Parts: sequence; structure tokens; C-alpha cells
Amino acid sequence: MRVPFLALALVCALLGAATAAWTSRGVVNPQYFALVLIGAVAAHISVNALNEYFDFKSGLDLRTQRTPFSGGSGTLPARPELARSALLTGVITLVITGAVGLYFLYVWGLALLPLGLLGLITIVIYTVWLTRNPVLCLLTPGLGFGTLMVMGTDFVLTGQYSWTAFVASLVPFFLVNNLLLLNQFPDVEADRSIGRKHFPIVIGRRASSLVYAAFMLFTYVSIVLGVYLGLLPLAALLGLLGLVLAVPACVGAYRYADDVGKLVPYLALNVLVNLITPMLVAVGLFIGPN
Repeated sequence: MRVPFLALALVCALLGAATAAWTSRGVVNPQYFALVLIGAVAAHISVNALNEYFDFKSGLDLRTQRTPFSGGSGTLPARPELARSALLTGVITLVITGAVGLYFLYVWGLALLPLGLLGLITIVIYTVWLTRNPVLCLLTPGLGFGTLMVMGTDFVLTGQYSWTAFVASLVPFFLVNNLLLLNQFPDVEADRSIGRKHFPIVIGRRASSLVYAAFMLFTYVSIVLGVYLGLLPLAALLGLLGLVLAVPACVGAYRYADDVGKLVPYLALNVLVNLITPMLVAVGLFIGPN
């Protein structure tokens, strides 16, 4: 399950709840939000467990240079008899996610179906197929945690789509894409050996660090643009405080792109940026005037 990393799903769901609270003047159904949290965490567990299972079956886990933030948990190489349990965990949590989605389809109708269906499909095919296309591999993580999770949460709490939720979702969209992008740096040789094709393989680590920096820039531009357009409150600029961590993360990613040992502290910074920036934007939405 990679439990320590499940905080990301909670933060993204909270951001969606914050956009709903801001646009609906604080009227949010707590029971619906509780269900959203269950669905979001179950989806994240499913992704993690299926990723563990398929990476073990492909032999990738036996080839990776594992770090605290990349290369899998190491559970299945150490205890291969748990492979079936990992698969069952992924399937059961996928069913839970789908059940939550079906309930909200019953509540709100078919307008939610495109987001829900795309989310379920993405969970199933990410490790096996999407990691073999550089562009899809780059953009799918942010699509799942940003666009789908934030906008989906906002929709089930308000019953409609909003531009506020879309703009807010750009923050985790770019950040989570970056999270997976940087975590691929230590795995280039191992991933290449099983046929994966992501940006660090195709264009190299150093060039990918420039993509990383560009996505980081787009993250904070999205916040400023949202405030400028009146789609986010002025208090959402609290998210810009994340730059204190984001700037050194970009510098470290470029400087140590080819040195995994020295890159690890910046992998940690990358995780913190992914959690702190959306959280600060959510706080801004909760405290900002409607």
C-alpha cells in the first residue's frame, strides 16, 4: 500500500473540498466528503498495490536501484509469496473506488461518469501500458491526482463542474507529474531493460530536469493566474510559499540529475512540495472571502 505516501490522496481530496466550500459559501456535505476520502485513498492504494504486483512480475523490482522514494517498497522481492495478496489488495480497493463512484452516479447522474470511468481505466493500465509512452507516462499521474481527483471531489460536493476546481486542479496536476518524473531518475536503466519509455529514458535525466523545472513554474503560475482571473481568492497565494522548497528542488534536480546518491534529498523535497503547496492553496480557499 505504501501507506506513508497515501497523504497525497488526502491532500488532493482536501483541495477539491476547499474549492467546493469556496464556491458554495461553505456548504459542504460531510458524509459525501467522508465517502470521497474513502474513494480517494482506495484509488491510491489500488495504484500502489497493482504497481507493486506488475513491477515484481516483470522482474523490474529485482533490477531497480531502490531509494526511499523510488524503486518500489521492496516487499515482494523479499517475500514473493505475497504477490497474490498484492494483486488482491489492488483489485479489492479498485472495487471500493468503483462502488463509491457508482453511489455518486446515483446521486448526481451521468455527468460524473467521464471522470470516474477515466480514473478507473487509468488505475488498471498505468503500469502495464501507459509507462511505455513518454507523454502519457508524464501526464497521467497529474491527470489522476489533479484533474480527476480534485475536480471529481468538487463535483460530488456541489453537483456541477467549476472553473475554480479546474484551475485549482492544475496545482497537483503539474506537481504530481513532477513527483513521478523525478522519481524515475534513479530507475532509468532498470526501466529501459523492461521496455518502459519515459522522459528520463528518451531525452535523458538532465533534459528531463528542465521539464521538471518548467512544470514547477507552471504550478505557481496557475495559482497567480487563478487569483488574477478571480477564480481563486487572494488568500490562495499562500500556495506560493511552496516556492521556498520548489526552487532548491529544481536546482538539485538539475545539478545532480546523474548522481542518484546526491539526488535523494531532492526527491524528499519533491514530496514535501507536492503535499505543502496544494495544502496551502486549500487553506487559502477555506479562509478566503467568497
